[in-house]
Order: sequence, then C-alpha cells, then structure tokens
Amino acid sequence: MNAEAYVSGAIGVASRRGRLSPVHERIDLHINQLFALIILALLSPVMLVVAFLIWRRDGAPVFFAHYRVGHDGKLFRCLKFRTMYRESEQMLSDLLARSPEARAEWKRDQKLRNDPRITPIGNFLRNTSLDELPQLFNVLRGEMSLVGPRPITVGELTRYGKVRWHYLSVRPGMTGLWQVSGRNNTTYDERVELDRSYVEERSFWLDALILCRTVKVVVAREGAR
Repeated sequence: MNAEAYVSGAIGVASRRGRLSPVHERIDLHINQLFALIILALLSPVMLVVAFLIWRRDGAPVFFAHYRVGHDGKLFRCLKFRTMYRESEQMLSDLLARSPEARAEWKRDQKLRNDPRITPIGNFLRNTSLDELPQLFNVLRGEMSLVGPRPITVGELTRYGKVRWHYLSVRPGMTGLWQVSGRNNTTYDERVELDRSYVEERSFWLDALILCRTVKVVVAREGAR
C-alpha cells in the first residue's frame, strides 16, 4: 500500500471529534494566514540573514522541504531552514550501520541527541527555533496553522493506531502543546499523547495560551536541541 492509499484509508476511520464546523474552520484558516503574514513582514530581515549564513557555510539550498501529513491526510512539503549538511542522508545511513546505540536511539525517538549531521549554524537555529520560521509560508498556503499537532511523516502515522485520526483531523502547527510542555525532554509516547490531548481540547483560548507560552519557551530555550 502506497503512502496516499494508507492515509486515505486512515481518514475513512477517523473520528469527527475535535473538528470545527466548515464556517469556523474557514475563519480559523484566515486568522492564521493574517497573523502569519504579519509575522513574516516583521521577521523577514532576520530570515534573510539566516538564509545568507546557511548559504555561506554549506551552499544552496537554504531551505529543507520534507513531506508531512496534513489536514484530511493531504501530503505537503513542510519547510524549514536547512540545518544539516547536504550529504546528511548518507551520514545517517553510515552512522546507523556502525553504531548499535545510534540505531536504538533512532528507532525509539526518530532523533539523535548528538547528531553529527547538524551544521554549526544549524545547531544555533535549532536551539533558537529559527529553523522553523519558513513554516510561515506553509501557514499562508493553508497547509499548517500557527498552533497544532507536530507535522509528522507517513511513516510515523503508521505507528499510532487509532490515535492517527487526531493528526488527520486538523492542520499541523508551527507550535503546539508538545513544544511548550518539555519539547525534546519528553519521550516519543509523551509527544503523541500531548498532541492527542490538544486535538481533543482545542479552542481559541488554548491556542492563545500556547502561543504565549511559546514565546517564553523560545526565549528560555526550554527543551531545545
């Protein structure tokens, strides 16, 4: 079964709980797009400087785009500033082949605590969350929201069983309950549970609270790595 077919099948069993009405969904979309446009206008000088530093250190491209599962299972290219070396896939393959510890950590968390693929500027971008600023363009395109569950891959979706409908019923977010509740200090299962809780309890006030807490978390670099 290919990725699109799997996602379509998952939608067929998705619960409708946590969804907004079509009218409220449209209003929510436009509010997110308006705020994304304002933030982009304010932060565009910062983004230009970041793009230049990435290009100067390791050349083009300065953006990294990877397919993620969006609202109703639609796949989209989630944008980030590139934080890894251009040959990162081969570097990961070589590392996992020679290191049982790295293989175990990757299988458990889909991340590496000491990832040799990350460039020096990439470390700074990740620690400050600046690498995620290009996702504002995803928000403008209606593929993401400012607040929502983490954008996940089709491969991750297959691990979640019945919980997968939570990820399919809303747009993924630039920030979310996981990011303000420990972020990388949480386990993989805890991340999934936090995303599930967000979808079931989502509201305007919860989104506003998460956005306010996001500012504090980013400034303090809580759980960033």
